[in-house]
Amino acid sequence: MTGLSTGADGLTRCAWAGATPDYLVYHDNEWGVPVHGEQALYERLTLEAFQSGLSWLTILRKREAFRAAFAGFDAEVVARFDERDRERLMADAGIVRNRLKVDAAIRNAAAVLALREQGGLDAFIWSHAPADHQPPRSVAELRATSPESIALAKGLKKAGFVFVGPTTMYAAMQACGLVDDHLAGCHRAAVLGSGTAGERS
Repeated sequence: MTGLSTGADGLTRCAWAGATPDYLVYHDNEWGVPVHGEQALYERLTLEAFQSGLSWLTILRKREAFRAAFAGFDAEVVARFDERDRERLMADAGIVRNRLKVDAAIRNAAAVLALREQGGLDAFIWSHAPADHQPPRSVAELRATSPESIALAKGLKKAGFVFVGPTTMYAAMQACGLVDDHLAGCHRAAVLGSGTAGERS
């Protein structure tokens, strides 16, 4: 099969996981594991938005700094951020200092709170999980968007979110376990197929 590699531990993984130790830990412990809970999902949406145009490795290595900067991704706190907070974030070398993305994170926090009236962010996002998704057999079968990610992006934008395009939302769906895109043959594909669930933060 293409797109796979076997590590020194004898486990076969998606090849990208072998690029750095950070990726290996993320691949084995988080990527594709179902994520639930408003705070955890708001974090993932925010990090995916900040990743746009950058390497995911950059975001992973700054993750703890992001959590500190954005109050642990408590949407109620972030929604109250003011201009002083914006300036603090723009001066924080520990995160990605992009004003549009900082503003988006704050705006999206308010949208998260508004979604509570419709059942909450968790229910909204998971209502877009495909009913039947088979792990890709090779990198050639990987996709950048799906009908579900397009619908999710459209729904979130209607609810007031920004930086939630279909490609970004498909990446979030992969990361949050709405789809299992570990290649067939990867040791994580079998584990995730057993229905592992839970909130990861």
